[in-house]
Amino acid sequence: MAQPKSLGPDQIAAAIARLAEGISHQHPGGESVILLGIANGGIELARRLATRLKIKRVGTLDISFHRDDIGRNPIPKEFSPTVIPWDVQGATVILVDDVLFSGRTVKAALDELFDHGRPAKVELAVLVDRGGRMLPMAADYTGITLDSVGKDKVVVNLDADDRSADAVSIVAAKPKLVSR
Repeated sequence: MAQPKSLGPDQIAAAIARLAEGISHQHPGGESVILLGIANGGIELARRLATRLKIKRVGTLDISFHRDDIGRNPIPKEFSPTVIPWDVQGATVILVDDVLFSGRTVKAALDELFDHGRPAKVELAVLVDRGGRMLPMAADYTGITLDSVGKDKVVVNLDADDRSADAVSIVAAKPKLVSR
């Protein structure tokens, strides 16, 4: 079992800077890029990257209806609809999320994205790559790589109003009680 671990605002700011540097290196100027934050965890990260990179084309992707576990995980109350104010047809789109784990969220995001058109290229930027893929997905840009046990939970808090409250935590999985 992985030990509980936390990362604070300074480490998160450095990780976001690494993400921005990587994107900037691949897309100097950023004019031809659309950043889409995957709701809900990727929205604030996409906003911060857009500000840092001076990218004006930023939107959100709601993947709720493309999830393969919608029966077990209903649409969250803090529902954020898909907002793509630019044509994705032929564009370079960077999907942005807080944590990459199994790859199922990315697959759902791709399904939602392709409902809106066919981009020329799709890339993935994640704040935290925690390993444990179930699908063949890899991030093009990664801020932090963590080793965590599959059942542990990686919790990311990016506070839009108070960056000193930013945190990434690994919370150990609670053992399931077996009734006899």
